[in-house]
Amino acid sequence: MNSPPIETIKMQIARQVAHWVMAAQRLGSLEDLASQSAWEGLERYVGVVLRQNLLTAVHQLQQQAKFLQVRWQSAETIRDYRQIQHQLVQFRKRYLRTEVLLDFYTDAINTRTNPTIAALLRGCDALCHQSMAPLLQPMGKSVPPVLTYIDKGLGASILKAGLRLWDGQTESAVAAIKIVRHNLYRPTALIHESGHQISHILGWNQELASALNQTLSSASSEIAEIWASWASEIAADAIAFVYTGYAAIAALHDVLAGGNSFVFSFVLGNPHPISYIRVLLGVEMCRQFFGTGPWDNLAYSWQHSHSLDYADPTVREILQGSLSLLPKISELVLSTPMQAFGGKALVDIIDPQKVSPSTLIKLEYQIGPALYTSHHWVQTEALRLLALSGYKAATLPEQSLEVLQQQRDWMVKLGLSLKAA
Repeated sequence: MNSPPIETIKMQIARQVAHWVMAAQRLGSLEDLASQSAWEGLERYVGVVLRQNLLTAVHQLQQQAKFLQVRWQSAETIRDYRQIQHQLVQFRKRYLRTEVLLDFYTDAINTRTNPTIAALLRGCDALCHQSMAPLLQPMGKSVPPVLTYIDKGLGASILKAGLRLWDGQTESAVAAIKIVRHNLYRPTALIHESGHQISHILGWNQELASALNQTLSSASSEIAEIWASWASEIAADAIAFVYTGYAAIAALHDVLAGGNSFVFSFVLGNPHPISYIRVLLGVEMCRQFFGTGPWDNLAYSWQHSHSLDYADPTVREILQGSLSLLPKISELVLSTPMQAFGGKALVDIIDPQKVSPSTLIKLEYQIGPALYTSHHWVQTEALRLLALSGYKAATLPEQSLEVLQQQRDWMVKLGLSLKAA
């Protein structure tokens, strides 16, 4: 077959170059991707940082499009056009990855089109920020902006600030945290996700993994390695505990309370601990700092509902070998000095006694209704309010509708106190 005339090839490439250049230009209009009302649902600083982050990704793509256009304009030979065809293929891939990046963030922003939901989510942003600042700032680390958003599913998740995004070029400037719809009014999982961001910035995951491996190896090298592989999730659970106490454990229990096949699931390399032992580690944290309490009944019910007889023999052996180690693991995670925290233990910086049931009940009694209605108290005690509301929802199920409505109201108040973009 004869080679097509150069003008024929030039025409086909010209059309494609023009198409993709225009497509890249259109991505620069962020209001076409997320509504103006949704953008206005962001706290001002978060909106500014996020816009700049997204526009940087688009600008880099547009620069590549301009380079492609210049290459086409200067092409003269069949070889030149073949090279441009190859560059077009690479550009299309880059464009699609950038589109994924933009869609992720704009879908998250678009969950704020309703003013009340926008206020609730700004309240969630504030809770995350308040949980990160006391641990990051003393170590000379900046607190990243937070964008929370609502999505389906059982559990929360985070796209951490500082990670390379889908386009392979842009670094995320904002921590994007998903809160699932069913947990919007008891969002202790937000603090777990903030814990992931904290541990990532401070390098605690690696230090904790090493400490778990070394400390538990005398009992079993196999079990020590398994617990070390769970370090990132254990660290996040611990941070959620010191900030919200039993509320975090009860909420975690309710998310993990599936059938036995789920509760005893173990996949090598999965950073999440086996659900059965993960809940019991949370109970052990409560026991070490709060003594006896409703967590004991939770543990009894949990172990009664999920007998180890239903576990795979290999999993049963891991769990039986781990049960006696829980006090040591809890003490290691919470009370052992770590370089990540400047030589202090986690509880030396965030004292879990501030969210013990007796302390929380005393707080509510002393301040009274103003605790939930005063802008001052809602702003300064937001994390303890989260702990208190979660504790009441867990221990007073007959009052859960009232408690959750109260939680919703003070979170909206917190969100309304933050200046929108």
